Amino acid sequence: MRVGIARPAPLGECLVTGPGTRRLPLLGVFTAAALVSCPPLLIPQLAGAAALETADLREASTQVAARLAESAGRWTIVGVGAGDRRFGPDTLGSFVGFGADVRVGLGGRGGTAVDPDLPLPILIGGWLRGACPGEVVADGLVVASDAAPEQCADMGADLRKQLDADAEPHGVLVVADGANTLTAKAPGAFDERAPQVQAALDGALGAGDLEYLRQLDPAQCESLGIEGRAAWQVLAGLFGEAPGRTTTLYQGAPFGVAYHVGTWLP
Repeated sequence: MRVGIARPAPLGECLVTGPGTRRLPLLGVFTAAALVSCPPLLIPQLAGAAALETADLREASTQVAARLAESAGRWTIVGVGAGDRRFGPDTLGSFVGFGADVRVGLGGRGGTAVDPDLPLPILIGGWLRGACPGEVVADGLVVASDAAPEQCADMGADLRKQLDADAEPHGVLVVADGANTLTAKAPGAFDERAPQVQAALDGALGAGDLEYLRQLDPAQCESLGIEGRAAWQVLAGLFGEAPGRTTTLYQGAPFGVAYHVGTWLP
């Protein structure tokens, strides 16, 4: 299912109403979060026969990335991996491990060595950054998949302080997948609990329900293959209070894995 929701003003602008209604750019601080997923098949060179099946997901993902780029020329890409890691703007990577030497970067000018083991969320974030018009420079934050909810909340709150102290507008790209146990052919096979849990998670991501995200249980998420749990709990900590506006461009599970694409504004 693909869902499009109209927005009254582009990301990174506030709408001033009354006589002479106008849009004003937001200066400095945290501007917006874009939420995407990280299937390697998002990359056209890797999609092969699945290119048509992933077309809507790809279009929605590039669209929210472009919107984020409109609001901020600096990004932090947040994803989940084997351990906590940070990546600077000079980071370079390749999808060669997934079948094609598609190279991506985070926008810095000093990188020369390609990291063959760059975590998938950073690769996807780098590819989306490169697909945006204009210049975007990013850094990466990978959160350990087993990080406790309290740790994730603290990481998000710390990140918010850093971004609000930045002299430039700064956006966050959250790269995370939902349950991989939604069908018999899914990577994690079918779990009868998964559809109901994922439906509630879809609702929380679409509505900006911070309390639901904070209470995600690490053990249950691990058993259902909800690999994005830690990243979404960082997102909840980043906001602290309910987002002012959310949009959803895509929710679906074309391969038995749940994908969500949307935006959250402070």
